[in-house]
Amino acid sequence: MGELFSGPGGIALGAHAAAAATGVDLRHAWANDYDASAVETYRANIPGATAQSVIHGDVRDLDVESLPKIDGFAFGFPCNDYSMIGESKGLDGNFGPLYKYGVNVLDAHRPNWFVAENVSGLQTANAGLAFPRILEELRHAGPGYELTPHLYKFEEYGVPQRRHRIIIVGLSRENGARFAVPAPTHKDPTTWKSVRNALGGLVQSAPNNERTRQSKVVEERLAYINPGQNAFNAALPDHLKLNVKGATFSQIYRRLHPDLPSYTITGSGGGGTHGYHWEEVRALTNRERARIQTFPDTFVFKGSKEQVRKQVGMAVPPDGAEVIFSALFRTLRGEDYDSVPMNLTQMGAPSRP
Repeated sequence: MGELFSGPGGIALGAHAAAAATGVDLRHAWANDYDASAVETYRANIPGATAQSVIHGDVRDLDVESLPKIDGFAFGFPCNDYSMIGESKGLDGNFGPLYKYGVNVLDAHRPNWFVAENVSGLQTANAGLAFPRILEELRHAGPGYELTPHLYKFEEYGVPQRRHRIIIVGLSRENGARFAVPAPTHKDPTTWKSVRNALGGLVQSAPNNERTRQSKVVEERLAYINPGQNAFNAALPDHLKLNVKGATFSQIYRRLHPDLPSYTITGSGGGGTHGYHWEEVRALTNRERARIQTFPDTFVFKGSKEQVRKQVGMAVPPDGAEVIFSALFRTLRGEDYDSVPMNLTQMGAPSRP
């Protein structure tokens, strides 16, 4: 498997776990990312990864045709311009067009399968025109691919976090197979994994578990915010209210609810966006964020505290990736599994019942 925009390795970790569980011989071929600390993390944690095979650099400078041939390909192309938070420039932004480098890999290497990932905001970018265009280019890349785009709600697959992402699985038309969306394993909200469960048993000495020192004002503000509340719906005294017009983003100083999945863990943002413990008046540590993202404690992130926060927040949850890759590998072996209809049409719009 080759990978672009590999980040710290959430997709790869999930893919290797799925391969081990299904008896597939999955081997790392190469990966690329522009973030130096993420590259170091990937090299340190992903089976088969080396200093030579995990390439640090801008994808626009990468000679994809010279890379070793691959059977499968994964790419979580940059979501910055497709996120519903921010300017949402889509294809007109600096990052939006970078999916084309994934298309270039498909043209050059013609892998049997690929898995692409992006945020749910991809559906509405450029007035709804970006997603169909991307699907069309992926469909006709390389040997031609049968696509199965789906908006996955990872809390329905055992991830202790409400994280919704579009995953596009493509199978070469030469395979004659079609991927089916794996059925949710935790469809009933009463079965969702909670953050209390996710963070249980964490010891202070765990790697990447350094705490952020909170100011007295932040500690006082958090003390007034109940689990599940944020700085705008809690009963804060006037001197602790945030005097920012229109800034009602629901995650600002939002404390986790211990008996529910976390809200979406993010990789960037200023004060109030770090995720906050339900009981202690503090921000989450990077290890706590990593657990919510389903990285095991043995997965050690490289870089500064802020660099690690970015890596964790931008990653695909390995447990979510494992579910999708397990279904993919079973599809390639001709095995049946529980599935559901895809909820996005081939043109990118939500499918109708």
